[in-house]
Amino acid sequence: MKLFPKILSVNSHGKYKIWLKYDDQIQGIVDLGELAKKGIFQIWEEDNNFDKVYIDKISGAVAWNEDLDICPDSLYLRLLNISFEEFKERNSIYATN
Repeated sequence: MKLFPKILSVNSHGKYKIWLKYDDQIQGIVDLGELAKKGIFQIWEEDNNFDKVYIDKISGAVAWNEDLDICPDSLYLRLLNISFEEFKERNSIYATN
């Protein structure tokens, strides 16, 4: 059972922002600036690494290298600016009788 839409495309869209498109036609920009310069995300500061974003073919995650990726489901929720609970309420696959 598919819970979240599948991510189709991702591109760098300026400093710490990515543009995303999902298979339900939802698309837009997510700002990841709050992660920059923290822990593993410091790699974004080197060699234009932030611009090297891609979709990992195996996991489907939004990735920058084999050690740094972000769950596309969490990015989808951020794009819609809703919580997982709100997502469940909006989607009939979670409906109970």
